[in-house]
Amino acid sequence: MFAVLKTGGKQYKVQAGDTLRIEKLAAKAGDKVQFNEVMMIGGDTPTVGAPLVADAGVQAEVIDHIKGVKTINFVKRRRKHSSKRTKGHRQQLTLVRITDILASGADKSGVMAAVGGAGYTAVFADGQNAKLKTAQAEKARKADAGEAAPAKAPKKAKAAKAEAAAGADDLKKLSGVGPALEKKLHEAGVTTFAQIAAWTGADVADIDEKLSFKGRIEREGWIEQAKDMTKG
Repeated sequence: MFAVLKTGGKQYKVQAGDTLRIEKLAAKAGDKVQFNEVMMIGGDTPTVGAPLVADAGVQAEVIDHIKGVKTINFVKRRRKHSSKRTKGHRQQLTLVRITDILASGADKSGVMAAVGGAGYTAVFADGQNAKLKTAQAEKARKADAGEAAPAKAPKKAKAAKAEAAAGADDLKKLSGVGPALEKKLHEAGVTTFAQIAAWTGADVADIDEKLSFKGRIEREGWIEQAKDMTKG
């Protein structure tokens, strides 16, 4: 009996006892995996899938993770600097031995499904990649363990601003004050007419300098207006 299976975007015709080099799997050496994308079962009564054969599977044992033959890619740019560059690549592969072909019963076999190598933990040297991998691994570990993510502390600045806005006067009633100037005053901590009415000459000079009002406070008579607003 033989089978045609699909893994890593490629198709393989296999029999029990065959050894294959395939795209890297998310498994360790010694693990038993099952390929569930079976496109054909051959033998005395061949079965062709449409596109897959229902309830069929191919079981295999992971021998090792290896690398393919190095390929050299040569790049030459004639324009500008006429640069030349060569780049080598070795594809990561998994070596497996086919142990059994199931024409049926694969769905209830209980064997781990053979999936791509995204879940395989690679070893990185110290550096940015190692830190990133560690953070990802810790996040995945907490998710698997069902640990709740730490609650974010409330932002004090926003809470304080909301509290100030709740008890603030409508400063736009002052002459020459629009939404933009009112926002500047709120950011400087000025939210009520009582504050403005209590300003001294030093306070006026300080606000003028901080908010670049250039004499607007005295020119528009904000202090007098604020005193009238407070009385009303």
